[in-house]
Amino acid sequence: VLDEQESFPEAEVKWLYDWGLQHYYIPTDCGGKFTSFEEFVAFVRVLARRDLNIAIAFTTMFWSFLTWMAGTDKQKQTLAQIMQDEQGTMCLAYSEREHGSDLVGGSVIGKKVPGGYRLTGEKWPINRATRSDITFVLARTDEQGGNRGLSLFMVDKRDIDPSQFGNNAKIKTHGIRGADMSGIYFEDCFVPETMLLGKEGQGLELALKGFQITRALCAAFSQGSADTCLRTTLNFALNRKIYGKTVWEMPHPRRVLVNGFLDILTCDCVNIAAARGFHVAPRQFSVWSAVDKYFVPVTLEKMQQEISVVLGARFYMRDEHDCGVFQKMLRDSSIISVFDGSSVVNLHALILQRRQLAKGRSRRKPKDLAALQKRLRNSFDLTTELPKFDPSKLDLMSRGADDVIQGLESAVAALSQPLDVDTAVLDCLKQQYRQFLTILDKQDEAIANGSFEHGHDQSFEAFEEAKRYCYIHAAAACLHMWLYNRSQLGDFFAQGTWLILCADRLLAQLTPDRPAVPLADYETLAEELLRLHAADKMFSIVPFQLASANNSADAPAPVASAATALQV
Repeated sequence: VLDEQESFPEAEVKWLYDWGLQHYYIPTDCGGKFTSFEEFVAFVRVLARRDLNIAIAFTTMFWSFLTWMAGTDKQKQTLAQIMQDEQGTMCLAYSEREHGSDLVGGSVIGKKVPGGYRLTGEKWPINRATRSDITFVLARTDEQGGNRGLSLFMVDKRDIDPSQFGNNAKIKTHGIRGADMSGIYFEDCFVPETMLLGKEGQGLELALKGFQITRALCAAFSQGSADTCLRTTLNFALNRKIYGKTVWEMPHPRRVLVNGFLDILTCDCVNIAAARGFHVAPRQFSVWSAVDKYFVPVTLEKMQQEISVVLGARFYMRDEHDCGVFQKMLRDSSIISVFDGSSVVNLHALILQRRQLAKGRSRRKPKDLAALQKRLRNSFDLTTELPKFDPSKLDLMSRGADDVIQGLESAVAALSQPLDVDTAVLDCLKQQYRQFLTILDKQDEAIANGSFEHGHDQSFEAFEEAKRYCYIHAAAACLHMWLYNRSQLGDFFAQGTWLILCADRLLAQLTPDRPAVPLADYETLAEELLRLHAADKMFSIVPFQLASANNSADAPAPVASAATALQV
């Protein structure tokens, strides 16, 4: 109903506040309950599977990490109080109508005056621009512009003159129709110096580091949406009878749904590892976050499109099957690949670092292997306790490091060690991952020997190579996740048939010449999909327990880690 009316979910957002979910966005040292990004990604994911509009509306609060990262003690205390006691929220005012994702080219001016700054200009489009209490505004404080010409302000709209700023009208959108999507404009608006976040000229650096955090969190929106789309389509396939059998009993629809399940499992490995990696290898997150934000939303948006064919004509009906929830999720999720840096922006970020990544891989030394293996274990072993996240260690460039890729050779070598796994499975995995290594070696050699151009005029081929890097990174993440968790995530996970099929789907993006996979493995995946569905568990390598229909109104219990059962 809210979607049809394009109404903001007031009651639902208030329910989440009353339950206290906002406390999990605030670090413990600021009086909140945030402990890890692994936990954070888990609850964002299960919130998103219920309703993306509500999840996105509430989770604009993750922009508070800008303050936890760069704010003064007073700014942190102020924001924590707004979020906890006043049920306040925030928005991000970076983009502009004329400049889009070109942050450096922004035209909103912050002119220095005694005691503060005068803001002039418009930011648009902005999610929750009208309803937010705090607006993080990126403004030009140096007339010359440039990378050091921007500053970031934590503007409390209640403490500035209401005659000096205003909001644009709500924008009609394709999805998240109830979102408060509008804009904000300033007219010689005075903001006190206490609203400057970090130092003058540090705005672009803070913005880019903030994106590293939120990109992985945005991927969790896609994971929640994909779970619901697969679930509602599977419901249809199991109950719809045609030609004397259910749709599920037909080979083609069953394979399509299994392929969707495989895409979810692959994205699990990428995003759960990224969430843990924040704590373990933050200096590498200019790479990890770009891969995560490109690969997960794009893969799962495509997956939802592909499984829509199973619904047939009902895909086009907004109220026939499950009240049109599939169509709503598909519409709502289409914006996620644009949030916090579009797919093109993330691929461009990889292109600018790809040469250093190739050189870094070629310069590895045996003495560095032990440290790399330790970081990989801490990132992928779901039973390993995570260190506290230190935002000061985030770097704008990874300086040639990507543990996920650079640990691939040792992971492939581990497949030749004694493992309690079927020999045929190991043989197939060896063939597949040696092929990934061959493709990566050729790509690294071509990049190291080719010409390189800075800036935004990158070739089409460069973007395609960046996509290929994402596929290899995802394949490596799947292998690491399997090797480090075979003894703790159940028999289905341990057997590795899912890994063979996930690797095959990724190899298909890279080469037509790849090892054949056992067709019987698809039936193993089909059985697991049905088992999770019957048990009301999330489609995941970590199958969280979902709430049943008779207790769906109960409050969700936050998770301590991805390996902990979750009631939602």
